[in-house]
Amino acid sequence: MKNQLITLNINGEDMDLVVAPTDLLVEVLRKKAHLTGTKKGCGQGDCGACTVIIDGKAVLSCLTLAIACQGKKITTIEGIADRKTGEMNPIQKAFLNHGAVQCGYCTPGMILSSYALLCENPHPTRQEIRRALSGNLCRCTGYILILDAVEACAAEGGVL
Repeated sequence: MKNQLITLNINGEDMDLVVAPTDLLVEVLRKKAHLTGTKKGCGQGDCGACTVIIDGKAVLSCLTLAIACQGKKITTIEGIADRKTGEMNPIQKAFLNHGAVQCGYCTPGMILSSYALLCENPHPTRQEIRRALSGNLCRCTGYILILDAVEACAAEGGVL
């Protein structure tokens, strides 16, 4: 199988990248697009560390072929901050303000899953937040502070 030049729209910017047909999106983001905020955890779709947003939906990039993302909008953790000022998105601020971050490895995936939820449902119940984050694992913080951060962000006006 031969490498191909594809164009991926990542964080609102088109990037021309050479990929193999079997290249996973997580690897392309980290090694070719140099966006290292997306973490590679388990590599099997179990931990959620590699979560990105594709066309508005939280997706596991370790299970997604990069070539399949051509023509789609990909958002990474680097892409949710204000593009002009660099100011963090409200969900990022909420995670910091509520102590929902410890080692930080799971944080980008948690934040992007939360962001996708709040874009779709600006006022989720605690159960809806739990469901949206059910594919994201954290070994450090426990989940209460994370749930509190998402609830607070929703209460304070959401992510947009």
